[in-house]
Amino acid sequence: MEKLTVLGAGLMGHSIALTAAWAKMEVKLQGIDQPDLERADKGIRDKLALLDANGLIEPGERERIRERITLLTSVEDAVDGATFVIEAIPEQLQLKQQFYEKLDDLCGSGTVLASNTSGLSPTAIARDMKRPSRMVVTHFWNPAHLIPLVEVVRGEHTDDETVGRAMTLLREMNKKPIEVKKDIPGFVGNRLQYALFREAQHILATGAATQEDIDTAVTMSLGRRLPITGPFMTADMGGLEVFDSISSYLFKDLNNDGESLAAMRKLVDDGHYGQKNGEGFYDWTPELSERMSRQREQELIRFLKQDMERKE
Repeated sequence: MEKLTVLGAGLMGHSIALTAAWAKMEVKLQGIDQPDLERADKGIRDKLALLDANGLIEPGERERIRERITLLTSVEDAVDGATFVIEAIPEQLQLKQQFYEKLDDLCGSGTVLASNTSGLSPTAIARDMKRPSRMVVTHFWNPAHLIPLVEVVRGEHTDDETVGRAMTLLREMNKKPIEVKKDIPGFVGNRLQYALFREAQHILATGAATQEDIDTAVTMSLGRRLPITGPFMTADMGGLEVFDSISSYLFKDLNNDGESLAAMRKLVDDGHYGQKNGEGFYDWTPELSERMSRQREQELIRFLKQDMERKE
């Protein structure tokens, strides 16, 4: 089994470490300072309490899972002896390039260096490494402890052994990894997500529907079907001749703007960032924020329970 280290103790980093510990792995988690680690520890304990309350872990297992996570502030101490490192530092390319150049020297030649970036190029991240063949992206989706998908993305120099080890580790962590065979912007998940979001913005801009009704159209149709059938299986089940016919006339009318549309841009320019600061496409009152966060979390837990039952 790999000796795992997670660098970066923020929301994604501590959730990744929790995922590993939940799968009975020992893991080191590194944060920038003691307050950073204290926040991570609280986040881990809060998530464990939720898992416990929903029957996802065995009675009395909370503390045993927490004890598998060692908290450290030193990068050098955290990577000492590691065979697999997952980096979850801020999404800044230059920062990551400098970090991987440092990790390349700190870690033994057999250590896999993986980034949790949600869209930055693994080829670009590994630019200054002496051994870029051992660098790969492992993109966990937020919340990392509840969503099964992890995208394993090759850089131009990533070798097969590195990809294979990443896929094996993630399966041992009870994740559902997919291999992205080419270094493409946004990988797979975000390309699909943002294609839908671009069209949603366009429909809003034309005045054809309100943002509430556009959201309802997704949650009450596509959202009900997508957990079972992805786009290709949906097309097969619906009839390829039907999907071909609709594609032939609809594709020409779909939006292909190269940037965010006006409503989105104005919100951002006005400093309205959504749930995080109270106003976006919706007015995020504390009550709405708490209710929607809870509903999404509970729905993800429901799906996770189904996944676990299928394995039994």
